[in-house]
Amino acid sequence: MSRPKSSFLDKVLGRIHRLDPEGLQAVLQRVARERTILETLFNTIEDGILVVDEEDRILYFNEAATRLLGMPDADAEGQPVARFLPELDLESLKKADLSGTEKISRHEFEVSYPQPRFLSVYAAPLDGTDVGRSGLALIIHDATEAREKTFATIESERIQALTLLAASVAHEIGNPLHALSIHLQLMERELKKLETVSVPEPKGRGLRRLTRPSPPLGTEHLQSVDKLKQYLEVAKGEITRLDYIITEFLQAIRPVPPRLQSVSLNQVVADMLSLLQPEIDNRQILLKQSLPADLPAAPMDPSQIKQALVNLVKNAIQSMTRGGTLSLETGATSDHVWVGVSDTGGGIPQEKLNRIFEPFFTTKKRGSGLGLMIVQRIIREHGGRIEIESRVRLGTTFRIWLPLRERHPRLLSAAAQKKA
Repeated sequence: MSRPKSSFLDKVLGRIHRLDPEGLQAVLQRVARERTILETLFNTIEDGILVVDEEDRILYFNEAATRLLGMPDADAEGQPVARFLPELDLESLKKADLSGTEKISRHEFEVSYPQPRFLSVYAAPLDGTDVGRSGLALIIHDATEAREKTFATIESERIQALTLLAASVAHEIGNPLHALSIHLQLMERELKKLETVSVPEPKGRGLRRLTRPSPPLGTEHLQSVDKLKQYLEVAKGEITRLDYIITEFLQAIRPVPPRLQSVSLNQVVADMLSLLQPEIDNRQILLKQSLPADLPAAPMDPSQIKQALVNLVKNAIQSMTRGGTLSLETGATSDHVWVGVSDTGGGIPQEKLNRIFEPFFTTKKRGSGLGLMIVQRIIREHGGRIEIESRVRLGTTFRIWLPLRERHPRLLSAAAQKKA
């Protein structure tokens, strides 16, 4: 490898003792010009740059750093870097530098201030190859847009795969289901005819219609009719379940943009409960609610959020045996409203927790693996997020966060338009 060229400053420092006052002044003027050039360059690039000393206090920062981290221009210098970048593990960086391991390290994390971002931070010691710290140089890159594009690409690939599969499923299953449904209706009609029989009346008075046939043959007849009705109900239930799976496919591959309106999340929860209350009662599940009356309204599509809650509550119900507890709770912060759905079911193992939003992945024996994917898509299109807490044999909590204010596209200022 070729040896790097010496800088102007390195050359001057080697013979600075031989410079006269005029020569020294010329050197200082050139250093000042180079500093101005570097500052202009640093303030032009979009990545944030931070230089911190061995005490983890800020020595230098550029304009992008103030924008990404919400740093004040006036008093940021000399402040601990942890004040503006608490997510950075400085202790690990210190240990890595003292051990003489890889000098440049990369870290990724999310920050919520001054606004939610996903940052990549490259950290390198100022002392180059020497072991031991004399400070750090931090380069902060805003990877939010790249990450969103990655998610969008993954989502697009998933939807494309679902589209192909759903088209095949709809074609192969839809027509037979329709035919089965029609024939079951015809069978029901015939059974209704069998519920009444005609027997000859004595003394030749013709036929008299009886609602119940005479025993012992009539009893066996009615028992057979009752069994056939039970079998029909089971068959109709299975057809309804298959129709529900196809409907979920269509909802997954044909997402509809949310139609936002100012709505109380408590009202959406109440609408959802009116739909699922019979199933909750039938399973003898204890329902606990904590819905504060002063919950502020938030922009949302009530039908889509209701659909998301139906999916979450159905999952919670199905995860419990009879006698479990379902808890519904709402709340608000300065920026969000939230709703929590908790159960006392078997919980989700850690190795499966990271996969629950994948299409077709399910922890249930008879699940389609699409319900949570639909929930995630709905919440993401609302600009919200989902949190999950689960402990095996203790239960699971899903918490949905929705923004209190509708997001609007940012418009370029007049100065920015002129630059563009």
